Amino acid sequence: MAKRSRTIHRPQSHRQPCRPREIVSRRDLREQIDEAVGRYSKPQDSRGEVLAILKRTQESGRQEIKNRLEAGGYGTETAAEGSYLADQIVRSIFDHVTENIYPLANPSKGEVLSLVAIGGYGRGELAPFSDIDLLFLLPYKMTPRTEQVVEEILYFLWDLKFKVGHAARSVEDCLRLAKADQVICTTLLEARWLWGDQDLYQELKHRFRHDVQAPTWSKTPAIQFIEAKLEEREKRHQRLGDSRYSLEPNIKDGKGGLRDLQSLFWIAKFIYNVDDIAKLVAQGVFTRKEVLKFEKAQRFLWTLRCHLHFLTGRGEERLTFDQQVAIAPLLGYKSRAGIRDVERLMKHYFLVAKDVGDLTRIFCAALEAEQLRRVSFQIPMLRHRRKAGGFPIEGNRLTVKSDEAFAAYPIEMLRIFQVAQKNGLDIHPDALRWITQHLKGIDGTLREDPKANEIFVDILTSRQNAELTLRRLNEAGVFGRFVPDFGRVVAQMQYNMYHHFTVDEHTIQAIGILHAIEDGKLSEEAPIASTVVHKLISRRVLYVALLLHDIAKGRRGDHSVVGAEIAMTLCPRLGLSEAETETVAWLVRHHLAMSDTAFKRDIDDPKAIRDFADLVQSPERLRLLLVLTVADIRAVGPNVWNAWKASLLRELYWRCDELLSGTVSEERPDARVRRAKEVLRARLSAWPEDTIELHLDQAPASYWLSCDTETQIRHAHLMRDADQRAAPLAIETRVDDYLQATEVTVYANDHPGLFSQIAGAVAVVGATIDAARIFTLKNGKALDSFIIEDAAGGPFDRSTKLAKLSAAIEKGITGRLRPLQELDRRKSAYYSRFGVFKVTPRVLIDNRASADHTVIEVNGRDRAGLLYEVTQILTDLNLTIQSALVSTYGERAVDVFYVRDRKGLKIESKSKLKLMEERLIAALAGNKMMFGPEAEGLANQVSGRLLPTRSDRSQAEKTLN
Repeated sequence: MAKRSRTIHRPQSHRQPCRPREIVSRRDLREQIDEAVGRYSKPQDSRGEVLAILKRTQESGRQEIKNRLEAGGYGTETAAEGSYLADQIVRSIFDHVTENIYPLANPSKGEVLSLVAIGGYGRGELAPFSDIDLLFLLPYKMTPRTEQVVEEILYFLWDLKFKVGHAARSVEDCLRLAKADQVICTTLLEARWLWGDQDLYQELKHRFRHDVQAPTWSKTPAIQFIEAKLEEREKRHQRLGDSRYSLEPNIKDGKGGLRDLQSLFWIAKFIYNVDDIAKLVAQGVFTRKEVLKFEKAQRFLWTLRCHLHFLTGRGEERLTFDQQVAIAPLLGYKSRAGIRDVERLMKHYFLVAKDVGDLTRIFCAALEAEQLRRVSFQIPMLRHRRKAGGFPIEGNRLTVKSDEAFAAYPIEMLRIFQVAQKNGLDIHPDALRWITQHLKGIDGTLREDPKANEIFVDILTSRQNAELTLRRLNEAGVFGRFVPDFGRVVAQMQYNMYHHFTVDEHTIQAIGILHAIEDGKLSEEAPIASTVVHKLISRRVLYVALLLHDIAKGRRGDHSVVGAEIAMTLCPRLGLSEAETETVAWLVRHHLAMSDTAFKRDIDDPKAIRDFADLVQSPERLRLLLVLTVADIRAVGPNVWNAWKASLLRELYWRCDELLSGTVSEERPDARVRRAKEVLRARLSAWPEDTIELHLDQAPASYWLSCDTETQIRHAHLMRDADQRAAPLAIETRVDDYLQATEVTVYANDHPGLFSQIAGAVAVVGATIDAARIFTLKNGKALDSFIIEDAAGGPFDRSTKLAKLSAAIEKGITGRLRPLQELDRRKSAYYSRFGVFKVTPRVLIDNRASADHTVIEVNGRDRAGLLYEVTQILTDLNLTIQSALVSTYGERAVDVFYVRDRKGLKIESKSKLKLMEERLIAALAGNKMMFGPEAEGLANQVSGRLLPTRSDRSQAEKTLN
């Protein structure tokens, strides 16, 4: 064994953990390694035993760190402790490799090596499962012996499961690359000497400071560094959604996350040469209060991140719903006053993310002001300040001379935002600071001031987009103070997988979308809304209704009903007339009515249209409700709005508008059927006359009333081709570019369970059914049409997928596919996340919603194969499904079925209705015993027949009953 060097290495000081030896004692670790090496004639042979010692040390140290965190420690402490543990392990490996495996008694100047921690690890912060970044600093080029040392150190670290980012460079290489690459420059900015030759490290730090960092604003490297960091931040935000209010945030790289704070620190360190954010007070960048806000945000985010790493056992940075539920109690949050612990945790997170945004804005403004001050010093004419609305303009930002402006005249806290909106200006951080300090001035007196309310409504309904100004009002705290009911939903999450943003952010985004509709920017995605919005009598009714539509979220009771009550009180205060107030309250009360009717009712059913028209009563309300509905749905999150939903809303609007305006055709249904047949007869004139007559006689009246001519032509050719080939099954798939969805038409021998078999096949190939229409023909065949999408809400349009779908449907109908077994084998992590959500199973059976059908609505937690299970139960109960509308709202499935009994009548029997409800609730609750072996065996027997006769079907129905 080589003789140990007497040189005592003292690491550069950084945050030292409390009771460090309880985490790891490097002296004890070194003694264990020395003992292990001493048992072998060759030090290299001790590698396995040394590695085992290091693993035990790593595991025990990590467990101690975890215990401290779970006992109430802060994440900043955990990060420092993680860095300390890694330091001691890396140093011990370095000593072992350089002194035992590749010893060198008197290294030459070219053989020395300095080990440097860079990046976040260099800052002394290391999350439990984060990467460590190492720089092997060389005096010149790599020597053979140094190369062996570096490789051996890396092999040890890799065997310990460290993820290592590493580079071996000379001082000259580091400086050259730092000047050319801002990423490398940033990592070196936080370089910390870890072990080895300290003089080499000091040379790097000295030359980096003088050759790379810009000591004054007159040098370009400082400006280039700032621009690079801000551009990097902007791209990162865009990649991750560009909102700090995402309900499953990335707490490291997302907007308002740790990386934003670190970016501020990097810029501060590069420009002001500070190692502590508190030193920015002396520079006039932050106040002491803002430094405390920075430190609190950093501590909270680090605590979240460290808990997340330990819970997942990996470097996970996205705070998903299931992890939120697990972390909330660990951080001491408790459910109270109707608000769950996880909701309280996430509200705290969003408020912290807002604070990070405030600090970023203040910091960037200070940099800009500093740059402007220096430019103004060189060019005196730029010192002249302009004004807008009586407010001075400084650096393209509105400001005030002192906080007395807001103390003496609280209304100015609203007016400055109005002036900024009208002139396309920002607001100076000093003014925002003073506003925050005087928020108590926004009291009942100001709220009742007609002029103040006029300013607020002017901001809301301005032709300039109100979204940015409302967001600024919200982040400054003015919005919630002036409208206290809105303040209650600030940073309030909607704990489900459907909504992507907090209530306040959703509302503000919806107002921005409404403005885009007015500007014609969504004319392709929402053409009807983009047209009718300009026919409205009162714009401000629509804007105020959209502002208030979710204002009662989180309160007890139906938020629509409570929200309407709030509207009746608030609207007069805002200056709305009695008629406008009544309309706003009606819109808030019924803001879900149009989407509920379009997505949960068969709009081909005349009664559904009549019921909706009876609710709306006027064309103006219909127009208002349509535009509000479009803005509301589009603001829920990405991929929620799609062409299929747009088409349903359009169709509902057209049909209801016809009814309300009196332009609906008074032609009787039987006359409409005759006219539809005559149109199709003319289009099929090339067919033999007897073939045409036979085809026109097959379908029921509902078919001719609900399908357009082009669809009827496609069906006619599909059916004729199948009949000529005597094929028991024909499947057609067609991608509808207009609807951005795929239409699947199945022409098959009719039998109980056909819908369920198709639903199972669709689920197995990873698609979802959005709507279905079923027609039973006189020839004993079924003509079923389905609108399907892929799991992400887009068209299921790849040719290979469509081929698999057709094959799966054929297997399902012939009994060769077992959907539940297939789906169990393909369970994904996506569905495992549903486990944290508790959706109470609910079944609503309505015999009044349709004149001819019983309407069944099932609500439950979504899972693969749910539609198959539910429809199988309806089949077991001998019900015929005439149409279906299938919707998914995040984790919640809402499926609606129009059904009849075997005689073609509504289900009136109370006992059968009760049995139906019980079995459906059991299925929604995940009760796997819902299918009896006899029913399942018979279902397989029936589905296995390719050509069942009428008598076969009747016998099967009797047995199932």
